[in-house]
Amino acid sequence: MQEKKDFIHVTTSEPHRIRTKEILKEFPQMRKLIGKNPVTFLAIIGLVAFQLIFCWLVSDQSWWIVVGTAYLLGAFADHALFVMIHECAHRLIFKNPSANRLAGILANIPLIFPSSVSFEKYHIKHHSFQGVHELDGDLPNYWEAKLIDNYFIGKVIWLLFYPFFQLFRFSRMKEIQPFNKWVGLNWLVQIAAITAICLLFGTKGCAFLVLSFFFSVGLHPLGARWIQEHYLTAGEQETYSYYGPWNTLAFNVGYHNEHHDFPSVPWNKLPQIRKDAPEFYDTLVYHTSWTKLFFRFLFDKEISLYSRIVRTNRGKVLLTDESKPDLD
Repeated sequence: MQEKKDFIHVTTSEPHRIRTKEILKEFPQMRKLIGKNPVTFLAIIGLVAFQLIFCWLVSDQSWWIVVGTAYLLGAFADHALFVMIHECAHRLIFKNPSANRLAGILANIPLIFPSSVSFEKYHIKHHSFQGVHELDGDLPNYWEAKLIDNYFIGKVIWLLFYPFFQLFRFSRMKEIQPFNKWVGLNWLVQIAAITAICLLFGTKGCAFLVLSFFFSVGLHPLGARWIQEHYLTAGEQETYSYYGPWNTLAFNVGYHNEHHDFPSVPWNKLPQIRKDAPEFYDTLVYHTSWTKLFFRFLFDKEISLYSRIVRTNRGKVLLTDESKPDLD
């Protein structure tokens, strides 16, 4: 086994816009899936209420119950709220951009740290410039990949503190304005909400939210989602979907190739893309178990933080302006 010491550098374009063009040529009716799903806002309200109710229920319980409830229930609710914020970032709930941002700020409340507005800024760049290191915040820093490498204990630490590693990536993305009035509003709402929650539900109520947050994005089978999406687990295919039962609880976020190909399609219609064009998706490698991938990532030395595609052409597709698919 030859140990990886660098990302895989390519000069080819990212695959999604090209595949989108090919799919639309063969299946033009796919455009009918594009649209908004305002019912998603009800899911946001329900998930926020779920987390606040459990803050109250565990506030006078033993610490074992607090930790167990966060791992077995809270993590799934928080993970779903991240998906809701993702829908808001793509403006897939309401037609009005401001309404989507406000919905994202609401979904952010149980997640402790104010991140919904900033996520929108960086995530849209990820779609536009997938694999371009100075613009794609989903890629690890070079020092991050070198530090963690392919060691078991390093991967455990990386998953456990994944949100903090992400924060260190933002400084390299010079073209993104880190602060504006919406980011300020996100911070103000979050500070007020978390202060109120801590006053109402005490230390254990707040601890439940903190633990739910870290479990939902890190050292938990749900954390395998971050590996599933773009880490190279089968050759140099750089995006992978997950087709497993947890998509039901995760609002189909596992349909990642479908989402990158059609980012204007809401979560409830993503499975229809694969159903309508199976020859484009069933021929790709995909995952069926986040739990299996979670343990494979931890123990398989062939997978490291270097297992990513990096490109230098800013992710542009070699198409003329006239031939680019219109997805608006």
